[in-house]
Amino acid sequence: MGWFAAVLCTAAMAHDIPADVRLNIFFKPEGNTLRLLVRAPMSAMRDVDIPKVGAGYLQVSRADQALRDATKLWLIDNIDVFENDVRLAANNTPRIVHARVSLPSDTSFIAYESALAHLQAPPLADNLDLYWNQQLLDVLLEYPIQSDTSDFALHPRVDRLGLKVSTALRFMPPGVATRAFEFHGNPGKVALDPRWHQAALQFMVSGFWHILEGIDHLLFLLCLIIPFRQWRPLVVIVTAFTIAHSITLLASAFGFVPDALWFPPLIETLIAVTILYMALENIVGSDIRRRWIITFAFGLVHGFGFSFALRESLQFAGDHLVTSLLAFNIGVELGQLCVLIVALPVLHYLFRRAFAEKIGIIILSALVAHTAWHWVLERTEQLMKFPFPKLDAAFWAGALRGMMAMLLLAALVWALNGAVQRWIGDRKT
Repeated sequence: MGWFAAVLCTAAMAHDIPADVRLNIFFKPEGNTLRLLVRAPMSAMRDVDIPKVGAGYLQVSRADQALRDATKLWLIDNIDVFENDVRLAANNTPRIVHARVSLPSDTSFIAYESALAHLQAPPLADNLDLYWNQQLLDVLLEYPIQSDTSDFALHPRVDRLGLKVSTALRFMPPGVATRAFEFHGNPGKVALDPRWHQAALQFMVSGFWHILEGIDHLLFLLCLIIPFRQWRPLVVIVTAFTIAHSITLLASAFGFVPDALWFPPLIETLIAVTILYMALENIVGSDIRRRWIITFAFGLVHGFGFSFALRESLQFAGDHLVTSLLAFNIGVELGQLCVLIVALPVLHYLFRRAFAEKIGIIILSALVAHTAWHWVLERTEQLMKFPFPKLDAAFWAGALRGMMAMLLLAALVWALNGAVQRWIGDRKT
């Protein structure tokens, strides 16, 4: 019966953790004071003795210390603030200026001024009969800082407040437009106004891990290198893939692609199709002289896939959008290089020791094709859940722009094809 009790205990604990938690934060440095205005649901303030009366109603007049304890336990201890890379709470604890209960219907946090005025207003009355876990906790914290022009960063480790936690953060530096952030869970340390090298390093690391953690991109890269294991043709093929996905990644970042709901599942389906095609081409025989052209075309599709991974992260680029995109691409290339360094010796060993090269190419490509085929079926099923785009003037205008861009790229590929073939030689594999 011990396991049954453990299950019941786990279920009870899970029940106490709210499913969806939404935080609103204003981050405003002003002079030598940083004001942090935070709104969080009271249901996330667990393990705090909230004073209640009657049928579990919140006793607001006696709740001040409990609200301050909740603020310390769940907000101050889980939100690290940095000034010039030094954590503020490491030197001094922020002052809890106000901590109050608000109704779920309150809309004061729509703007900084109204939120501040609301926090400074008198508390709610005891006679409202409020269930404590259905209300909101609003807090004003003040940190002493050196200057309001310092480099600030935030590390919100608030993913423990609920099963699914989202945060809306507005950074309000003096004399500069408000910068809005939206993230889920724990995004790590976020530089609110990053320098170019900070943004570049962050996105380079992101690109590196994205290629290593993306199984579909790894399988596509494997299909590229299975039949061509000499460095000269691989340089051409991988470079074509790099240039292509860089083009569509930049286009996506600057809004030159559809923002409809059906577009991401369409791209995910096409990515699976590109893997399937490459695997089948390896089985029937591939030609190095045209492989780079096909890789370039498919790289355009994969670039859109990269852009979906970057969609939420680009808000952390600050004013360095282009730098961040280039750094992400560099990270992707470093990841691809690591894959090549590991995969090429392994493939050489397999084809020399395990089975003949032609049989090995067919077996490995067939395994990839089997996986890709299932992806095509699964992703097509997901795509079919979205309505087909409406064939209106806006659709045809976008399609015309896309066709013109494709024609320009086709002309560029045609112009480069002769030079590329002379460089790689007139060989077939």
